[in-house]
Parts: sequence; structure tokens; C-alpha cells
Amino acid sequence: MKIMNKMLAECFGTFVLVLGGCGTALFAGSTVGFLGVAIAFGLTVIAMAYGIGHVSGAHLNPAVSFGVFVNGRMSFKDMLCYWAAQVVGAIVAGAVLLAIWKSAGLGETGVFAANGYGTEFQAAAGANYLNVGCVGAFIVEAVLTFVFLMVILGATDERSNTKAAGLAIGLTLTLIHLVSIPLTNTSVNPARSISQAIFSDCSTWSACGQLWLFIVAPLVGAAIAGVFYKCVAPKEN
Repeated sequence: MKIMNKMLAECFGTFVLVLGGCGTALFAGSTVGFLGVAIAFGLTVIAMAYGIGHVSGAHLNPAVSFGVFVNGRMSFKDMLCYWAAQVVGAIVAGAVLLAIWKSAGLGETGVFAANGYGTEFQAAAGANYLNVGCVGAFIVEAVLTFVFLMVILGATDERSNTKAAGLAIGLTLTLIHLVSIPLTNTSVNPARSISQAIFSDCSTWSACGQLWLFIVAPLVGAAIAGVFYKCVAPKEN
């Protein structure tokens, strides 16, 4: 498959992930709650895994691509192409969500569906969120991304039952959201974080100022998983 086809698939898939997951949080979060938002993110991944997985692998996430690269399953050049496509798709989805937000007359975007930590984020996001510090947020995002990548690498291993990979990965992402929405609003995906931070209202809380954590921590967790999976399931000679 040509790299351009893969990039288009990744752009579209990440667009759907952000539109479906963050859109649910923005427009139905008060109705469906954290559980509904978690399910929405999981469903988008399952849908895209079976919809475009045969084209690009349906990474939909720069951290996933980085973990796959570290594990030796993709080239550095292809990883950079995936990153570009994923960020573009996520930002386009964020712009669509913003247009819907404005059309519905919802006023200032506030937190939007951005990630964050600390007292300012808790105050801006609402009473259902916990006051997690920078170190705690980093641990949450790195550890949960590590778990996510371990499942992805295992489920897509040619020695596994790869037909069930999409379901396993989607359910894992649902679980991750159930754990961490009240803590950081769940990133484990730098593209998703970028797309929401740039459209949030920085007059009440600086999502962009905290964005670095939601880029670095997932990449760290993914890199560790990429190396650790080699130790857990080494290739036979």
C-alpha cells in the first residue's frame, strides 16, 4: 500500500476518533457521563480498526505509531508521515466541533474537550474532576499509554488472533478512559490533545501551556512498551 493511501486513511481515522469521542464529551457528556464518553472513544477505534485497518493499521495516534516504530514494525519516515496525517485529521475534527459548538450558540469554548491537570484545570472542568498534579498526570498518561501499546502490539502480532484485534484495542481504550477521564480528561494520544487545546478558551485556563505533558508522556509510555514487548514476546529465530 502506498504511503499516501496510508496517510489519507490515518487522517480520516483520526478525524473520526476526535469527532466521535470528543464530540460525545462536548455535546452529550452531561447526559451520558464519563461511561458514555469512554464507550464512544472505544467504539470509534473499533469502527476504524475494521474500516481502515487493512490500509494503514488504524494507528489514529502518534503515540501508537511511535511505539510501533520503536518495536521495529515501521520505518522512521513512515512514522513521520503518519504523525502529520494524524495531527491534521485531529485538528480538522476539532475545527468541525468548534463550528458545531458556535452554531449551537454554546458561547465560549471553555475547556472544550482538552486535557489538563492541577487546580486550574479542575476549576475549569468541573466538580467531577480530581486535582492531580503534574507528576501524577505524567504517570497516568505514560502508564496508560504503555498498557494501550502492549495490547496493540500483542493483538496485532502475527502470532495472535488478529481478527479480534480491533475489538481488543477498542475495549482497552474504553477501560483507559474509565480510569483517567476524572484525572486528566484522558489523552494517551498527542493528536487528540493538540486538536482540543488549540480551540479551548485560554482566558480561564491554559490548555496550551500544559499540552507538552500530553505529548511527551504518551510518547514515553509508547517507547517503553515498544521495547518491553520485544522482551515479553521475542521473535523466534
